[in-house]
Amino acid sequence: MLLNVIERGPEDVTPDTAGRPPIVLLHGLFGRARNLGFFQRRLAATRRTLAIDLRNHGDSPHGLMDYYTMAADLLETLAHHNALPATLVGHSMGGKVAMTLALTRPGMVHSLLVADIPPARTGHGQFALGEQMLRVPFPPFLNRAGADRLLQHYIPNTDVRALMLQNIRVGENPGWSIGLREIVESLPNVENWPYIPEGYTYPGPTLFLAGGNSPYIRPEHYAIMRRLFPCYRLELIEQAGHWLHVENPERFAELLENFTEKY
Repeated sequence: MLLNVIERGPEDVTPDTAGRPPIVLLHGLFGRARNLGFFQRRLAATRRTLAIDLRNHGDSPHGLMDYYTMAADLLETLAHHNALPATLVGHSMGGKVAMTLALTRPGMVHSLLVADIPPARTGHGQFALGEQMLRVPFPPFLNRAGADRLLQHYIPNTDVRALMLQNIRVGENPGWSIGLREIVESLPNVENWPYIPEGYTYPGPTLFLAGGNSPYIRPEHYAIMRRLFPCYRLELIEQAGHWLHVENPERFAELLENFTEKY
């Protein structure tokens, strides 16, 4: 499956810029490529960048999801854009897609940054939210303000509701623009970690970023992180939870830029 791509790069391409791997940005569950625009624009001043809508998200095609399938989508799309090997940067679900591709096709991944997700099942999920979203009754016409009021009953959290509003098609015949039913049906796979055969590792540079207030990456995950990613390093972003790139964007950008400049 070819995925929707937003590509940005420097206006003037130098030999140094042309010789460096592209940077690929992967969003989390219910997100989309343009959510990462702040970071993409900063990186694109000196590097070729591609922000990806994963399947069922943004403007990409729909279909059932698991991490091997999503990694295959990513590989096919990057090959189509002549963007391999690449530096992969993924948050949450996007981080799992990036890790799966790195472990199964390590030669295609130059370096890897994973934001607030371990290579494991964490016990945190969004099944209840997905079920709530499926129950939303859409009227014949809806504008943006009306969509916000409509979602208040189902999604009272302001930040989560703002994320979900971007996935609504407004105007006449409103509804979800994303593959919501496919996402909900696939959530057992999305919230899990795929089976990785014994001996599979990614030996390249790997940086895990964890939110200081997030419960996702915990000490009991360090052993599996070391086994699968022997060159990994972990950095904590204080005053941030799971949405660390939203809650502390400047620190996230600093660590991201330092990593991509070094590798």
